[in-house]
Amino acid sequence: MNIDDLKFSVIGGGIGGLAAALALRQRGAQVAVLEQAPAMTEVGAGLQISANGMAVLRALNVVGQVPEDGQLSHGTILRDHRNGRIVSRIPAPVAGPTFYYHRADLLDLLYRAALDAGVTIRLGAQVAQVLQHPAEAEIVLNDGERLRCDCAIAADGGRSAIRPILNGPEAPRFTHQIAWRATIPWSHRDETPNASLTMGPGRHVVTYPLRDQRLMNVVAIEERSDWQEEGWRLQGNPNDLRARFADFGGPVGAILSQVNETHLWALFLRPVAQNWQAGRLALLGDAAHPTLPFMAQGACLALEDAWILARSFEDQADMTQALAAYETHRRPRAKRVVAAAGANARNFHLRGPMRLAAQMALMAVGPRLSRKYEWIYDYDATA
Repeated sequence: MNIDDLKFSVIGGGIGGLAAALALRQRGAQVAVLEQAPAMTEVGAGLQISANGMAVLRALNVVGQVPEDGQLSHGTILRDHRNGRIVSRIPAPVAGPTFYYHRADLLDLLYRAALDAGVTIRLGAQVAQVLQHPAEAEIVLNDGERLRCDCAIAADGGRSAIRPILNGPEAPRFTHQIAWRATIPWSHRDETPNASLTMGPGRHVVTYPLRDQRLMNVVAIEERSDWQEEGWRLQGNPNDLRARFADFGGPVGAILSQVNETHLWALFLRPVAQNWQAGRLALLGDAAHPTLPFMAQGACLALEDAWILARSFEDQADMTQALAAYETHRRPRAKRVVAAAGANARNFHLRGPMRLAAQMALMAVGPRLSRKYEWIYDYDATA
């Protein structure tokens, strides 16, 4: 199907939305991104882009073969919470290294690439409604403006306002887990920088460096039921964070002692959408398959979606076939990755004898543990 001069509207200017807009534009489409935020500000903190996500960024010409903007990872160190004792070391995946990005830096790379390619990006454009007509989609903005396009792509996140159009109302399930996020200035340099995953009963902390090791990213997860606000920009109290992880010593204890600002949010679980597309509308990224952060694959899955969606128009004869092929291709993999992330949530928080037994097993098999997930990292959506 030739999409030259077809009009696409992408709802949401996050990583998946910008990548989809760029991939469609590179194939000749006229693309507008509708982002509700008034500015592309520095939001969020760190994220990990493994080999499967890097393959898409390279194919989009957003990064080079050896990216200069990301922090190269040399693997992951698993630690015990009490004194930071090293339990095991997991090398970088065979498929290729992971890179750590500040979310704002990766968004800026995609934003500039999209603008350079001719994508129109509208900020402060809040979508109120999406209507479908036989030959087009109609998007109604909050201010009453109406936009018409050949296809609308909803990349508006895990709490998508567009997803119910295709799937009806859904009630998310609270996981009884809370995430704290922070970044701190960092001055210690490591010749082989890596992520550190420190595990304790009912809690774990992940840390890794950003921006040429000038920042340290912190994600702390705890099992808890007295906080159920989902928004991820909610201000937290650093002293409360330290009190809740007071028995975490070693390197992570020192890192937590330096946190001056933090945000927290409750983790809710939504299923992979039953319906990803219909007519002139399709879901992408977290709108289709929200995932818990325990495999660090949310951004990578969205990048994969973006490439496969755009390529589906090349491979199919019309809009209906292209969107159906996109869903057929992506849904099984998304379900499998989301399930793997959910399983890891339990593995990181073991208690009592089970925790000790798991640590002994990790000591023995840790160096080979990345092979268990090689099916995630060696997937190349662009092949």
